[in-house]
Amino acid sequence: MRLDHLHGHMSRRDALRLGAAGAAAATAGALLPSSPVAADGDDGEHDRHHPPKHPKPGEFTDEMFDVAAVIAGVAWPSPYGPDDQRGTFNEVTAERTAAALRRLKRGRPVNTYQLGEEMFNGFPAFPSEPPRLHDMFLYLLGYEAPPGFVEAGGIQSSATAPLGPNLVTGHEERFRENFTLQIGSQIDGIGHVGVGPRYYNDNYVPDFISPTGLTKLGNETMGPIVTRGVIIDIVGMKVAAGATDDFFIAPNGQPVLRDNYRITIDDILHALRRQRVRRGIGPGDVPILHTGWTHLVRSDPGRYLTQEPGIYLAEARYFAECRVAMVATDTWGLEVLDPAVTEGNAFPCHQELFGKTGIRIGESFVTDSAIADHAYDGVFIATPENVPGATAGSSAPAFLGQPGRAPRS
Repeated sequence: MRLDHLHGHMSRRDALRLGAAGAAAATAGALLPSSPVAADGDDGEHDRHHPPKHPKPGEFTDEMFDVAAVIAGVAWPSPYGPDDQRGTFNEVTAERTAAALRRLKRGRPVNTYQLGEEMFNGFPAFPSEPPRLHDMFLYLLGYEAPPGFVEAGGIQSSATAPLGPNLVTGHEERFRENFTLQIGSQIDGIGHVGVGPRYYNDNYVPDFISPTGLTKLGNETMGPIVTRGVIIDIVGMKVAAGATDDFFIAPNGQPVLRDNYRITIDDILHALRRQRVRRGIGPGDVPILHTGWTHLVRSDPGRYLTQEPGIYLAEARYFAECRVAMVATDTWGLEVLDPAVTEGNAFPCHQELFGKTGIRIGESFVTDSAIADHAYDGVFIATPENVPGATAGSSAPAFLGQPGRAPRS
């Protein structure tokens, strides 16, 4: 933020409230860089100065990166220094958190939206061996289980009488073998996927693995973040445009982008314009793509896992140029899987986002309630589990938003 911006943001009332010392501290904070990339003007009052970025023709392409060069360690030096493990979470500075909170207009109600999928036993998960499972069962302490409880998987403690003179009983959840944080709503860490043995910031397998987790790039490097979140309703835009070839109706009656739909940069920009989001996606932001795919989780889990709509390399590079903290979606894997687009490459967006710039990926974020309220531009909050060495955090994130105007027709 430049000094002239600071003066424009700090009214005489603000200066009096802060006092001389507070005003000086605010000025100093504006001048001190808090990440390797200088902060842009981040205050929502200046939206007109930061419209969505329109790329030049050919600026972002789907050309596959040079796999051999990446493995040789010459292609992707981290922009945040040789020892960095946080990637673009570095862009979520204290100043940007404050700017995100200022986007909530004083005097208007603020809704807190749950972005996490509702977990259940048998939740559809990417196939692997051994399989990823969410199988939770209840453990009883201090009383006899009712008929059929144990037969259905419930766990009876050997202590079937209450404890102590105060008759303590209790319950705990217990999980079957193969529980993982890589299931349902999650934030993928940058140690999750690599290019051969090469991972973010020249970390090389087997140098940073151990039997109990990663020794670098694990969940402990994330920390909680509060920043600007922008929900981008792609399927809603297609429905409004009558583009019936681009979506279908799920068994629950909700529209869903077709299985192998490629979300383009133009789709993203058109959706933002339709939603009246004046400020472009910028450093430290979390764009969240809404495709409707979550409506297949219970109604058609087989189709849910077989394909998915999503972005490809050009869009990943567009978001990387914006220096976002994370790219998120309501699908299970973010990127389109259509062989006509990928030419047989497997999850190259994961490789490039994680490995080149350290951009994490949010998966299975549920945005329907916020969209129903036309709350698109708000505050994203995430507190990933502080599990050293873990490759993801599955603690459900939240979105603070204010009901707004309906999108343009």
